[in-house]
Amino acid sequence: MGLKVLSVASEAAPLIKTGGLADVAGALPGALAAHGVDVTTLVPGYPAVLAKIGKAKAVHKWDALLGSPARLLAAKLGEHALLVLDAPALFNREGGPYGDASGRDWDDNWRRFAAFARAAADIAGGAVKGRGFDLAHVHDWQAGLVPAYLRLAPPTGGCAVPSVITIHNMAFQGYYPADIFAHLGLPASAWTVDGVESYGGVGFLKAGMQFADAITTVSPTYAGEIRSHEFGMGLEGLVLARSNRVHGILNGIDTREWNPASDPHLAAHFTAARRAGRSKNKRAIEQAFGLERGDGPLFIVVSRLTWQKGMDVLAEVLDHLVGIGGRLALLGAGDGEIEARFRAAAARHPARIGVRIGYDEGLSHLMQGGGDAILIPSRFEPCGLTQLYGLAYACVPVVSRTGGLADTVIDANPAALAAGVATGIQMNAVNDSALAMAISRACALYHRPAEWKRLQTNGMKADFSWDASGAAYAALYRQLLEEQG
Repeated sequence: MGLKVLSVASEAAPLIKTGGLADVAGALPGALAAHGVDVTTLVPGYPAVLAKIGKAKAVHKWDALLGSPARLLAAKLGEHALLVLDAPALFNREGGPYGDASGRDWDDNWRRFAAFARAAADIAGGAVKGRGFDLAHVHDWQAGLVPAYLRLAPPTGGCAVPSVITIHNMAFQGYYPADIFAHLGLPASAWTVDGVESYGGVGFLKAGMQFADAITTVSPTYAGEIRSHEFGMGLEGLVLARSNRVHGILNGIDTREWNPASDPHLAAHFTAARRAGRSKNKRAIEQAFGLERGDGPLFIVVSRLTWQKGMDVLAEVLDHLVGIGGRLALLGAGDGEIEARFRAAAARHPARIGVRIGYDEGLSHLMQGGGDAILIPSRFEPCGLTQLYGLAYACVPVVSRTGGLADTVIDANPAALAAGVATGIQMNAVNDSALAMAISRACALYHRPAEWKRLQTNGMKADFSWDASGAAYAALYRQLLEEQG
């Protein structure tokens, strides 16, 4: 008999997406189905989600979910079960999932996602008739209170189920002032350092890490990194204390959505054996970004333009990139000052640097399918998906050696090149000189066609599907259920 798992996430592709969390939440049901796990996904009822599911059956209601009326709607996420928490007072508002149209976080995010977590704990614990679950798998701080509710305030008459929390990015912790604690519906005993209290306030992610039966990160290297002060972001002590419960499971990619042989967003399809179509995609990128043709490599960036992603450092070396014959097509948005620096670089180097501020899913596919190399100089990167897309699409990753980037890209050092196993270029530090050197290495390799083609071929032949990761999650679930008895 298959396991029944409730996956709780604040976003899931293709319904609502701001980053990699959505891709993972959207892909997990399919990834786990092959391993005997039946996943139902729970997401908030944002306007975009409600519009996409259309008419849906209400299967449960709360008269006062942390003070707000709410309904639970049943729908489908592809071929798999979907539940949507329809709480208009909390989620029916213009803007993004977490903030208004200007990017400012909603002041009541603590209440919105505490209510979401409370509903998830009720559902996982059996409060909805006919919908029982063996385990809850929750993602990031927005669902962080689910394990705390399950452990400390389970639904009346419900059953205890184990929980797993996945940390997609330790930098986002859901930290709020202490005075919200009284409104969470948790017992007074939860207000301790071994409970939900964190540095004098309430820590949503911390609560999940404290009470979940297992903690996973989205790459093995990141599981080790968060034990340190540099990457633990103040929670490294808790990670160390629960180190026997911390597991690193690398994200996969949806190979149906990201397949260069059939991707509808490409100007031309291609495979590892026949890559001629990439040149047509490259021409399409040049046209889209107003770039002139050149003999050097076309670098691409598809990223949030933030400090974490190392975009401030990249902005400093763009003159060098152009000076050695490279060109750049950039798609992203983020910090206003960094955006301005890229716009200024494009003005300095017309037809050599093209910048699109914003995000466009179809264009991002085209860029992977025609760019020569993708730049990912992140200061920390729990997993990263863009380098995996790059590998699958023969767009050679140029990355910093951290987190999932270190786990997925094999540096083109002399030994790896001689052995024929290299897939990209790594750098040890995130600073001007290290990035400039990595870009120079990429340019030099690009002008050695045999070696460059080998990098591309190795990347395309690597398996970053969800097969292995799905098996690892399924094994972890079964281990927790055996422990529970």
